Amino acid sequence: MRRQSVQLFGQLSGQFSAARWRIRATLWAAALSAGLVVVLFAKLAEWALDLFFALSAQRPWLPFLLAPGLGMLVVWASRRYCAGSQGSGIPQVIAATRIAGAGGAVAHLVSLRIACGKVLLGALALCGGFSAGREGPSVQVAASILHASHRFLPNSRALRAKDLILAGGAAGIAAAFNTPLAGIVFAVEELGRKLETRTSGVLLSSIIMAGLVAIALQGNYNYFGHLKIEDMNRAIVLPVVLAGIACGLLGGLTSRLLLWPQQRPGNRLWRWRREHPVWFAGACGLCIALIGWASGGLSYGSGYLISTQAVSADTVLPWYAPLARLIATLISYYSGIPGGLFAPSLAVGAALGSNAAHLLGEHAQIVPCVALCMAGFLAAVTQSPITAAIIVMEMIDGHDMVISLMAVALIAKAISARIGPELYQQLALDFATRPSNVRPPQP
Repeated sequence: MRRQSVQLFGQLSGQFSAARWRIRATLWAAALSAGLVVVLFAKLAEWALDLFFALSAQRPWLPFLLAPGLGMLVVWASRRYCAGSQGSGIPQVIAATRIAGAGGAVAHLVSLRIACGKVLLGALALCGGFSAGREGPSVQVAASILHASHRFLPNSRALRAKDLILAGGAAGIAAAFNTPLAGIVFAVEELGRKLETRTSGVLLSSIIMAGLVAIALQGNYNYFGHLKIEDMNRAIVLPVVLAGIACGLLGGLTSRLLLWPQQRPGNRLWRWRREHPVWFAGACGLCIALIGWASGGLSYGSGYLISTQAVSADTVLPWYAPLARLIATLISYYSGIPGGLFAPSLAVGAALGSNAAHLLGEHAQIVPCVALCMAGFLAAVTQSPITAAIIVMEMIDGHDMVISLMAVALIAKAISARIGPELYQQLALDFATRPSNVRPPQP
């Protein structure tokens, strides 16, 4: 009898151990796949932007055809074949974690179909010069891949769908920016609002696996290069305060403008967008081309080039650069294309910092001002100050500025919170309350 009990215990232990390893293998494979897709998305977006600038370099009239035409095509295809792929993707992931936590279906928010549409149509929109980023969409893409892996687990209750969505979103931001610490903070500060014990292991494993793929394919790079700072001292206090106030006010206003369609749905403009979304996207594309022509091309694309130039202090940006980038970003968002706000917001902040440094003259260095305004404006728009500060710190290897970046982000967030609600959380309310069988409207 005792021998039989020992044998039975051994069999059960072996089965339990095999199940645990199958769970781990499934999770790791999904995280590796998510990291691979995010890196491929980054390469595809880079190729799309290079193609746009190469085609339009000697043909200033071409964006007037590309932007409206591709905008209409992308919006039509996203609504016809990939409903749920519009917008940044972060509000969808936030809503999906809430719905999945309550046991609801989330296929209309995170799925492999939506992930494919996000990558392909998002890159196609960049071929038209729209001011959109691929970092926010990477959150939805990675969350979709990890959520899809839930069906391959040996026990559906071994890992909650909510945990996989949360981990995927964090892995997406970590792989997109090559900032693993920011991925963890983003999951706590924006996606889940808390970190449970059973979630932490899944979260860390996913970020590590996705990060390994990003490093293996792209190297251990800094997103905007290496930040060179000379003798940080108390002179940084004035730029921190001024940047925090300015970015808080402008970022708070931007957030309110982004929420305008949601808060004023009866407005004639937004009614026309609901009734004729494809034609509306074409009109937005025409505006994108006009702004790009008037600004000498500064408003086109995700803003990586302009941010890199500002961080390296290689060029002096004109006074209208922040305004052009901001208006182009708002119009791109209103158009309904798949695209995020992270990179465009960082570009607006970089342009603001470049202008502010020249206004302050001898009282400020250019590069620290650029970094401060990047963190401040992103924190004000998203109202996620710790995430914004860490993203900028890790992206530009500016660890000497960690306290200054935290300070400017907190000041900007405090001011922005007085102007309007949290952008992503407010947008997520629409997705969290909408029935799963209803096709989402333009974001």
